[in-house]
Amino acid sequence: MKRRAVFLASVILLSAVGLVRAQQGELHGLIDVTFQSRYIWRGFDMYGDKSAIQSAVDLDLFGTGFGISAMMHRANSSGYEDFERWDYTAYYYNRLFRDEPYVTTYRISWVYYNFPEWRHDELGLQEMNGIFSWPKIFSIKGLVPTYVAAKMWPSSSDSLVSRKRDLTTGARSSGTASGWFHILMLDYGLPIKGLVPEIPEHKLNLHAELVYNDGVGPYGQNVDQDWSNAVFGISTDIDLGKDFTFTPALYHQIAMEEMVNPDGDETWVSLSVKYKF
Repeated sequence: MKRRAVFLASVILLSAVGLVRAQQGELHGLIDVTFQSRYIWRGFDMYGDKSAIQSAVDLDLFGTGFGISAMMHRANSSGYEDFERWDYTAYYYNRLFRDEPYVTTYRISWVYYNFPEWRHDELGLQEMNGIFSWPKIFSIKGLVPTYVAAKMWPSSSDSLVSRKRDLTTGARSSGTASGWFHILMLDYGLPIKGLVPEIPEHKLNLHAELVYNDGVGPYGQNVDQDWSNAVFGISTDIDLGKDFTFTPALYHQIAMEEMVNPDGDETWVSLSVKYKF
């Protein structure tokens, strides 16, 4: 509980600092609260088909390209308190080849996945990832391919996930929380005129992704090296005014590896409210 209080205080402090600095023209960022009917993360059903709430603060540090963020994931049903997760991220973003058709935007991040209910960092994970997008590579305006490479490893060499122990049965397994994710994504902003009468130019954001799992089981479970899942989604951003945006979304996942998600295909809804400052 003490850890949770510290984390909550940190998020509140970050938000307060962001708002004050933004008013002074020094800092910009985003505050986000999202409801998900299911929390699916890289193919894994994290809360057993239960809904979840996510809240996040993302701060862009003075236009330098550097930023930090904190995000909480928590199930809305009892029984999953031990798997509440906080993601702390430090990142740098920029672009290469600015005047070329192959202009590349990129973001390099370090992420710490913390489970505050577990002592001694038993489930803690770290990750380095790179996100690379090419917004002009195709002649079709709004069609953007993205590649994500993420290397994950246990935060502690003597944690449960590094001991290769199944957290459900307590038995040792050959699973590992160390390895790579490779994700191929494709996004397209489909212009829709007249969908919302008050907004003359509106877009439906179409999303597709394909995930390759290098044998990474975040909780020490067995996972084969294989293409694990594909996700298809549709969303739209609705401007609520005063820098608030509401984003409803619908996603469907096709499971390719039952060790990642034994329940098979999944469909879920996401409802997000963002405040940009």
